Amino acid sequence: MKVRLNWGIVILALVVTACGGMKKKGTASKPNILFILVDDLGWTDIGEFGSSFYETPNVDALTKKGMKFTSAYAACPVCSPTRASILTGKYPARTSTTDWFGAPQPETVGKHWTKDKPLLPAPYNEFMALEEQTLAETFKANGYSTFFAGKWHLGDEGYYPEDQGFDINKGGYHAGSPRGNHYFTPYNNPKLQDGPPNENLTNRLADETISFIEQAGNKPFLAYLSFYSVHTPLGAPQDLIDKYTEKKKRLALDDAWGKQGNNKVRLNQCLPVYGAMVESMDNAVGKVLKTLKEKNLDQNTIVVFMSDNGGLSTSEGHPTSNLPLKAGKGWLYEGGVREPMVIFWPGVTKAGIQTDQYVVSTDFYPTLLEMAGLPLLPEQHVDGKSMVPLLQGEKMDRGAVFWHYPHYGNQGSSPGSSVRLGDWKLIQWFEKGREMELYNLKNDLGENNNLAASNPEKVQELLKLLDDWRKETGARMPSENPNSAAMTGR
Repeated sequence: MKVRLNWGIVILALVVTACGGMKKKGTASKPNILFILVDDLGWTDIGEFGSSFYETPNVDALTKKGMKFTSAYAACPVCSPTRASILTGKYPARTSTTDWFGAPQPETVGKHWTKDKPLLPAPYNEFMALEEQTLAETFKANGYSTFFAGKWHLGDEGYYPEDQGFDINKGGYHAGSPRGNHYFTPYNNPKLQDGPPNENLTNRLADETISFIEQAGNKPFLAYLSFYSVHTPLGAPQDLIDKYTEKKKRLALDDAWGKQGNNKVRLNQCLPVYGAMVESMDNAVGKVLKTLKEKNLDQNTIVVFMSDNGGLSTSEGHPTSNLPLKAGKGWLYEGGVREPMVIFWPGVTKAGIQTDQYVVSTDFYPTLLEMAGLPLLPEQHVDGKSMVPLLQGEKMDRGAVFWHYPHYGNQGSSPGSSVRLGDWKLIQWFEKGREMELYNLKNDLGENNNLAASNPEKVQELLKLLDDWRKETGARMPSENPNSAAMTGR
């Protein structure tokens, strides 16, 4: 007796079998996203970005696999505004989130520093508005499991990660630095249970991320690992501190200092506890990346590595140096806003590729959507441009990028705005009597030679861009301080 085959059913069965096999290997139809954000990490704090003292083999290996961005910028020289820019795709000036949440408002400056400054800082919102459709909310709406671990600092209760699109929140609340026993349990963190004695916070956040990945199943995920490291107060496992203490001695390194205006600036990287913190962070990154490989997820997971502002070099212990960049955290100079950034897109980015094209943290939103094959939301990520062309080996015309920091920073900086277009960067300070600063970053990465006086046309061109942008975004400005000596004649 002859058997007649229904080839349509046979083909369908083969397709189902093949899909089932794919699931067993841990792949998914949409790529997973692992977004790693480090707090206060300087541009040269990673080996592949120039450090010869700190050891970062895991981030270095990621850099060699993916695309290295040598001109990547945070949208602000302090943390909360940059963090909001990543999740909203908007400049802090547009969302009025221009300072770290908890910084002085115009009416509270006396609680933080002298009231004798010539300007009062601009008012700002101490929350990321719930009306914003965050990156997490968009991925969640498109079938992703969403996870957050670590530092949030984007608003108090009611504005936590779980209120902004994350299914799971491990450790994210209003605090901008670790409380309790700092980098060791007990954490005194309402969103993270204490661990066993001597547990390290950085390692714990990696373990929480690993646990989420292991339980994700076949559903695509967005895992946002936001370290509290390397923010002060400084602290790390003692064995790593001992390692860098010995290394500093072996290399005969001494602390070196310089001056920037009235501020002391660290000129070299040699602080043992900071080196230990950087390596501890790198070890945690390595653990998570190893899990992706063990779960056969590494070839279907996009990995992003970034910092939220420049390294701390001009105050608060001066733990690192950002040379050859000028200044650091809190400043509009390159040391305050240029960040070490890597993107690994399996099957797309060529190993070891590098770009000098400048990009900014608002660009992550449209980039990740496009990488995942999801619809763009131009009305939301209005200030972002997709980096996909760069990742595919093509050119990208980024246009101008802007910064607006109408505040006095804890690190010694003054209120101002800046803009970069091509190789040129203009800084406008708001205090009366302070001159414009114009730099050609291609020829003067360290911003040592102010060209404003010899290039008045370029100053006016960039100043018009800056003025127009501030008007378009509704940027809030500082006001004159009626109590200052300049106003009272004291």
